[in-house]
Amino acid sequence: MTDQPEKSRTRYQERVIRNYYRNRRALALQKLGEHITELYLEQGAARRRRWGYIRRALEQLDVPKSRIEHLVQQDDPALLARLMQELQARG
Repeated sequence: MTDQPEKSRTRYQERVIRNYYRNRRALALQKLGEHITELYLEQGAARRRRWGYIRRALEQLDVPKSRIEHLVQQDDPALLARLMQELQARG
């Protein structure tokens, strides 16, 4: 609603944004790997909270909701690790 023109981004900012979106899948896979490692170590409420983070990471990687729900119900980090291997193989 202001009369000020939009500020444009610098070339550096544009490159950072472009690289982020270009590498988004790799970043999501890396984050998923970190969550899997933590899942092996956590118990109780922290473990349930970790599954929430994992659920969001899997949604970003376009994993079907039915498969996400199955993984959460099984509560087995080994199944999750196998899925991550599948996702990495797809590239």
